[in-house]
Amino acid sequence: MEEIKEIRIEDKEYPESLKNIKNPPKILYYRGDFIKKDASPIGSPVGLRPKGLRPRENCFAVVGTRNPSDYGKEVALTISSELADAGLIIVSGMAPGIDTISHKAVVEKGMRTIAVLGTGLDEKSIYPKENLELSRKIIENGGCLISELPPGTSGSKFTFPKRNRIISGLSLGVLIIEAKEKSGSLITAKYAKEQNKKLFAVPGSIFSSNSKGSNNLIKEGATMLLSTNDILEELQLSPIMSKQYLSSEDKEEQIIISRLKEESLDIDKIIEKTGLSPSVVATKLALMEISGTIRNLGGNIYSL
Repeated sequence: MEEIKEIRIEDKEYPESLKNIKNPPKILYYRGDFIKKDASPIGSPVGLRPKGLRPRENCFAVVGTRNPSDYGKEVALTISSELADAGLIIVSGMAPGIDTISHKAVVEKGMRTIAVLGTGLDEKSIYPKENLELSRKIIENGGCLISELPPGTSGSKFTFPKRNRIISGLSLGVLIIEAKEKSGSLITAKYAKEQNKKLFAVPGSIFSSNSKGSNNLIKEGATMLLSTNDILEELQLSPIMSKQYLSSEDKEEQIIISRLKEESLDIDKIIEKTGLSPSVVATKLALMEISGTIRNLGGNIYSL
């Protein structure tokens, strides 16, 4: 297991952005690559660069519900992946749901992400247990796990909300993807407002309980997110080009792609909307997933 190290608030490596928040952690424990000396700037103004992690490293928080809809899963995968491609380091809490999906989207690309935990960093304490392998992959890909809690500390109803101030404190801004009216991610949004961070929220259906909290944030002044470029432009970073999906010479794959361009679908809906036989759809989906054209969001729900 990667050694657990610590940085104190008086150390020069301690993130400057955290020193400026209310009740900053006196000690940060970490596993993995907390300090990097080989980083190069990615083009943001000096005033936007938080000190203390990689030189000129730009961090951005992505958080949300623990029980996301298919829509929420797709948004988390797409936005986190595109932000990482743009040079931002995704920060989240490795909780089930949106947090986990956001970390995985970056890890799958072999890129760096930061997880701020509400437990100690020893594997016996890490929550949730099903994310132990994810925690290892985060470290393997140059990322790190961070906590203000010493090794051997279990999580509680107090430690998880409290760590949210660190998630926002490390970051230039915070994106909320699906949040119920009393979602824990709204605590992160509250800290972001207190810390004068840029706050974004993904709009959702007015009939969805998963979107009530995030829709209220937009109503209260959070920036409504319609694309990754909304974040990049606000942070004065170069916008990304519109995603172009590779066309396939296979007619059945073309039909499937045309349906998935509209929305993510489960396999039964793909069969229904394409009119292809179940055996053909199953075969094509398997091949397209291997080639990277589509991804399985879980439960045989697919997106481009």
